[in-house]
Amino acid sequence: MWTKQDYEYMQQALLLARRGLGTTWPNPMVGAVVVKNQKVVGTGWHRRAGEAHAEVLALRRAGVAARGATLYLNLEPCSHQGQTPPCAPQVVRAGVARVVAAMRDPNPKVSGRGFACLKQAGIRVEVGLLRQEAQALNEVFIKRITTGLPFVLAKAALTLDGKIACATGESRWITGLPARRYAHQLRAMADAVIVGAGTLRQDDPALTVRLAKPLRGGRPWRVVLEGRRAVDRKAQFFRSSPNGVKIVLASALARHRAPVPPGAEYWHLPGPGGRVDLEALLRKLGEAKCSMVLVEGGAEVHAAFLGLGTPSGKNWVDRLHFIYAPKLFGGRKAPGVIGGTGILHPDQALQLEDIGWETLGPDILLKATPVAPRKSLSRRKV
Repeated sequence: MWTKQDYEYMQQALLLARRGLGTTWPNPMVGAVVVKNQKVVGTGWHRRAGEAHAEVLALRRAGVAARGATLYLNLEPCSHQGQTPPCAPQVVRAGVARVVAAMRDPNPKVSGRGFACLKQAGIRVEVGLLRQEAQALNEVFIKRITTGLPFVLAKAALTLDGKIACATGESRWITGLPARRYAHQLRAMADAVIVGAGTLRQDDPALTVRLAKPLRGGRPWRVVLEGRRAVDRKAQFFRSSPNGVKIVLASALARHRAPVPPGAEYWHLPGPGGRVDLEALLRKLGEAKCSMVLVEGGAEVHAAFLGLGTPSGKNWVDRLHFIYAPKLFGGRKAPGVIGGTGILHPDQALQLEDIGWETLGPDILLKATPVAPRKSLSRRKV
């Protein structure tokens, strides 16, 4: 159905779209390429919300050459009025003859309506070229727009024997500077960073973006989970907030038992076992227009979000980024990356898929998607 040239032009559109990484929120990343007589006559990508969309920019650059041309883009043209006018009618007015799109827009306000507008105008529409790549590119947008929940990315720095701190609790620094810079890049793209009471007590982190270029303003919300034990209200976490950064105390404790620190917002979200209700937390963050949240642990928080040995048993993590340092800590009392009570049998383990490995200086980054276990395996002895 599609030619080698079609694939190449769509790959170009995807590369253009990626230039908007971290700046288009809450919109998706979109790139567009206009081709006439096997020659690129216009390109564009969406830079930030409120500015022109990719296809509009590409068609402007193409000018009169857009008439009778093919438009390649990684997402269906929008058909509704938002911060900018709908794009589909502008594609029609440009006189494009053919539109090749990687995927339908999952936004219910669009989903199929943009393509319908094009088809009614006699434009040939083809959908599905490099669909998987397009979905992966905009996985954060797709999660938020289809579920109302933010995309959850869990990040941890650990040794090769799975430790996130020494037996003394000391953890600075497990990984090298390139890995720490990468962690700050993740913070820069997140709308909120989540830690637990244990991490607050042990490390008293600032959770600011210091080693990376600020994206989305570079001011992610600070969220601390307070379960059965109250957090330290005098921690720098509550005292050193830059102007405009929201601090959320998500607590399972009644407010009168532990006063709220000045400047913090209190969310009472009691869940099973005296823990914070993570589903309620994610829903509130989604309602607040958070698209991506970064879970930085520690071990009990990772266990809770992954549903390993916790009352809910539900995995809320969409993607794992574990950074392994070529070190060994050892120690029975040294904390591992995932706490909780654990599972009872190997066939209950979360599976990891879509696995990728990268190097960050001397450290190794694992990217993976955790999924529920498959049908129980046979337990016969071999």
